[in-house]
Amino acid sequence: MHCQTIVLGAGIVGVSTALHLQARGRKVILIDRDEPGSGTSHGNAGLIERSSVIPYAFPRELSKLLRYGLNRQPDVRYSFSYLPKAAPWLLQYWKNSAPAPLAEATRAMLPLVQRCVEEHDALIEAAELGAMVQAKGWIEVYRTQPALAQAVADAQALKPYGLQFEILDKQQLHEREPDLSANAVGGIHWLDPKTVSNPGGLTRGYAALFVKRGGQFIQGDARTLRQVASEWQVDTRQGPVTAPEAVIALGPQAGELFRPLGYDIPLEVKRGYHVHFHAKAGAALKHSLCDVQGGFVLAPMAQGIRLTTGIEFAASDDAANEVQLQRCEAIARQLFPLGERTQDAPWLGRRPCLPDMRPVIGPAPRHKGLWFNFGHAHHGLTLGPVCGRLLAEMITGENTFTDPTPYGADRFEH
Repeated sequence: MHCQTIVLGAGIVGVSTALHLQARGRKVILIDRDEPGSGTSHGNAGLIERSSVIPYAFPRELSKLLRYGLNRQPDVRYSFSYLPKAAPWLLQYWKNSAPAPLAEATRAMLPLVQRCVEEHDALIEAAELGAMVQAKGWIEVYRTQPALAQAVADAQALKPYGLQFEILDKQQLHEREPDLSANAVGGIHWLDPKTVSNPGGLTRGYAALFVKRGGQFIQGDARTLRQVASEWQVDTRQGPVTAPEAVIALGPQAGELFRPLGYDIPLEVKRGYHVHFHAKAGAALKHSLCDVQGGFVLAPMAQGIRLTTGIEFAASDDAANEVQLQRCEAIARQLFPLGERTQDAPWLGRRPCLPDMRPVIGPAPRHKGLWFNFGHAHHGLTLGPVCGRLLAEMITGENTFTDPTPYGADRFEH
């Protein structure tokens, strides 16, 4: 089989890239070893996060670093055996979280974050998936007044970005979420983001739109990517697929392709978990809630109430460790009347992260026809469509809606 562009990876980023290339007249074949939306795109908190204009930075305060060093916090956990391997990457992350480079990362990411909702909206409408998406934002919940006061100050500092939010005292918070316990003393309701009740389902819906419009999805092994004469070839269940262009959009698995090609891109994985619960009889969760102090999200999903955890640094293929989930669940039960789990084992996902807090989007510097679109960290769902659009504009030679230079892979070339 032959096409113009092979897109490797059928998560939200790869599917969105395929759709945008297709809309620009490219014949595209989308390849993944699993069904669309089965990987990292399946298990996130379901936020189209328009309000995250400041990237998630490494903590700089000594008090926080000391607390995390004890490895007992609910929001971040690490494997002692993995720490020596992760240390060089963490050092880069820490350096890039200083005020000046963090401001640079914020400027770089803003054009993508600003357009995230409208780019999703276009695909949601075309794929007729509106029933899966809510436009009522999400709520940060706080359990102490000092933490709430600091959060209010931080939110006020974001006013220059034009974000819409409402500060909620205890009464206002409980009016919006009547089943929260008295432990919740207030919150901030971010109004610009949208929430998705089935993120994996949304990705599969976008993939179905791609196929409906004439695209092909084929299961195959991206690790077989190779150059054949002047083209790229991949083995699939339906035989080899060849094209002059290939896009690596494999999220946390992208390194399995770019490293053998000689690219030293510092892609690291932040692991995270989710598990679903019933609500106790008569209770209902109306919004997605983030307990910033606990580092978890409670989100109403099609499968139940989803509890998602923060960050775990461990080897990608290590067995699941429920310690972090158990810590978060204990706090969550103090906030909301969770019932029994709806699943036996937790879901474990892997977020593809780069130490300068921006993805890699653009051409492979030393391989003609090879393109990258990975490293979206905590915001793959948020940024999939807008980054798919940007890369499609680059590949087809259009004027890009923003300068793609900050996302180039050449920033890691030595």
